[in-house]
Amino acid sequence: MTTICFINQKGGCGKTSSCLHSAGAFAALGQSVLLVDIDPQGSLGQGFFGPAAVESLASSQTVAALFDDDAFLSDPQHIIRPTGFEGIMIAPTNHHLAAFNQPSPEKTGMRQFVVRDFLEGLSGFDLVLIDCPPNLYACSWAAMIAADYVVIPVPPEDFGIHGLPAVHQAIDQARTLNPGLRRLGHLVTRCDRRLVVHRNYEQTLRTAYRRMVLETVIPEANAFKIAVTARKPVEFFDPQSRAAELTRQLAQEILHRIADRTARRRAA
Repeated sequence: MTTICFINQKGGCGKTSSCLHSAGAFAALGQSVLLVDIDPQGSLGQGFFGPAAVESLASSQTVAALFDDDAFLSDPQHIIRPTGFEGIMIAPTNHHLAAFNQPSPEKTGMRQFVVRDFLEGLSGFDLVLIDCPPNLYACSWAAMIAADYVVIPVPPEDFGIHGLPAVHQAIDQARTLNPGLRRLGHLVTRCDRRLVVHRNYEQTLRTAYRRMVLETVIPEANAFKIAVTARKPVEFFDPQSRAAELTRQLAQEILHRIADRTARRRAA
């Protein structure tokens, strides 16, 4: 089981969308996927079930229960539920998690490891995709402690790129507790290559980070938004669309990078 967290301290950069739609692409490629929503906004679960259903969940039915010392979970796997799509399960969250998303994650004691411990008790999944909140607080920290890889979604614009040094610093700090954590790459999202500014910022990103930028670029496409309105990953909503095609390309590139990293580690 390989765990990937999608992280950036900027909101609206495509973390949730990347998790939701790539889960559909991975499932189409035969992978069994667990989505873990660790953003108190609960958007990932809302993408499947709608806001009302997710916000009505009790804390004990969500990821918040992992962080709550007073919660009793006879089996933490009980927070995992089907999405209605073959190959995709989800551990949802909602506003109950907000109380645990503290701004000094290194001071949260054993809560730093609750996501890691939760995932270590699971089997039957090929991939775990963790959707992080738009900050580098306790929830994002716990995700990095649990993950094998980090993907950093980045819109090709000023605000999207300038916050990256802090993200990389947080990854380096998390590696003190999780030495196996690796950067899988930056993912250019919400890109419109008709715009000169987007092309220039994409080139700036590739010049700065070179191979650490994924080749696949995810555009700002209506198909993604309409698919979410239908409560479906784009792969299941419109598999013939350009958006679905690019998402499958992204999934294949991620799997290829994981395989390449694994082979190099074994050779070493």
